[in-house]
Amino acid sequence: MATGASVPKDATEEPSEESALETARRQLDQAATLLDIDPNVVERLKHPQRVERVSVPLERDDGSVEVFTGYRAQHDSVRGPFKGGLRYHPDVSEDECIGLAMWMTWKCAVMDLPFGGAKGGVVVDPKTLSDEEKERLTRRFTQELRDVIGPMDDIPAPDMGTDAETMGWIMDAYSMQEGETTPGVVTGKPPVIGGSYGRAEAPGRSVAIITREVCEYYDHDLSETTVAVQGFGSVGANAASLLDSWGANIVAVSDVDGGVYDPEGLDTSAIKSHGEQPTAVGSVEDAERISNEELLTLDVDVLIPAAIGNVLTEANAHDVDASIIVEGANGPTTSTADAIFEQRGIPVIPDILANAGGVTVSYFEWLQDINRQGWTLERVNEELESRMLTAWENVQEAHELDADVSWRDATYVVGLQRIVEAHTYRGLWP
Repeated sequence: MATGASVPKDATEEPSEESALETARRQLDQAATLLDIDPNVVERLKHPQRVERVSVPLERDDGSVEVFTGYRAQHDSVRGPFKGGLRYHPDVSEDECIGLAMWMTWKCAVMDLPFGGAKGGVVVDPKTLSDEEKERLTRRFTQELRDVIGPMDDIPAPDMGTDAETMGWIMDAYSMQEGETTPGVVTGKPPVIGGSYGRAEAPGRSVAIITREVCEYYDHDLSETTVAVQGFGSVGANAASLLDSWGANIVAVSDVDGGVYDPEGLDTSAIKSHGEQPTAVGSVEDAERISNEELLTLDVDVLIPAAIGNVLTEANAHDVDASIIVEGANGPTTSTADAIFEQRGIPVIPDILANAGGVTVSYFEWLQDINRQGWTLERVNEELESRMLTAWENVQEAHELDADVSWRDATYVVGLQRIVEAHTYRGLWP
């Protein structure tokens, strides 16, 4: 690692909404300044290996046909098959898929998993689909992607708007075309058809593990630590519940409709996640109602943005009053906000480390599928804990080598070193 490197910071201008691709490329450029690496490799990593854009016709329940657009971006496979989620959301775009696929490449490398990054989805609001329409859309989308996915090629997983049932449909559609049951084509399936116990809870569990470790690093007694969690879905709810069980004081949580705040602490076990009961957060009694924006600026020890991207921006970064930020969502902090937090001395633990539990347990599921074995929940959680602690130690070591290296830079350095080394050994096909 090059020490004492000067990282360019520009906290004066920011696009009104920074795309995932713009953020990912900026973060790559910034991390590259900290390593003595071939700029040609960095240039290669700015671009995906392939982007599939497909039309997905769907027969609606009323007999009409509507055509949706789907994407699958495959970023880099130098370390292994592509891996990443599929989302159903009206804001899915090619650039978003590429940017998120890049993050998956870094995330897999940081966790030292034998995967490269991918991401995909369909431009659709899943709330407008009946269960039957969602299944038909999924099966047709699988057929359109059949030539580019597979257990040794590209393994999708659940994301926004998709779930274990969706993955089951993909597995079945792919298996029917292959003429044999192929559970390893996707992860995040129900355990009864080859899924792994603990997969749905894994991203939240890893956020909690990393939060615990960073609190210890900064001498915050967890029993005296206040935590605010924006987003009480699968990631936020599981992180909050686990931290609560370890003694942390969860003082605020929120969902898409707003949040609740109680400085004395909330009983997270009594609040269902947004997926279980969409109105659960709003129905909490004896707590102050706050907006999502207000939650981000509460005076707390730890802030966990676990909802959507681009919530911490130039507009609110100076108002954030947390001592530590742990990213639960993908890309919740823009580059400009990141620079402001660094100038203010607020450590930001990046998403590609904190929420890497999902892809890590997906790796465990893939291993179980291709070896036709099943792991207990206890083993899954023990293996996840071990992987997260190893990754944390690697990032901590990189962070401590240079006082000017932020936690995000250190995390990228760990991942980028592994990717660059793999590219160096494999070379460039002429």
